[in-house]
Amino acid sequence: MNAAEQAINLKTASKIAAIVNLFKSEFPDAKSDLKPWANDADTRELVDPESIDLSFNFPGWSRRLQSRCILLQIRFHQDPETALRRAIGVEAAGFTHEGKQWTLSTIEDWNFAGDKHPTPEICDRLREFCRKVLLVFNEDVEAQER
Repeated sequence: MNAAEQAINLKTASKIAAIVNLFKSEFPDAKSDLKPWANDADTRELVDPESIDLSFNFPGWSRRLQSRCILLQIRFHQDPETALRRAIGVEAAGFTHEGKQWTLSTIEDWNFAGDKHPTPEICDRLREFCRKVLLVFNEDVEAQER
């Protein structure tokens, strides 16, 4: 679901802002988009209500990133017994005018898939960014579990 729609309280809005700032600290040229999904019936059918989705657009195609836009989806699961909502993973995908070039999922093996991948240095930076995203969204959950 679009990040702008998920920012329903100060805590969530602050965490989304923190994610944007983390990404921009790694990639200063990026412009954030908190509403990457169109608001039409077909798109709404595909949107996961248990996610926060945002994208980052670059001024042009980046050879190092092998993309012009990165779509980020932070996936959540709410434990029915404790009612705690935990970030379970981050899905990222890099796009150019030719479509999706690569994907990264922290839910499985943290490896990149696709025809074209970012440079090894950028891959490491993106993995580190995803690790920080999970920390930002799970710091409250971990504190409650202690």
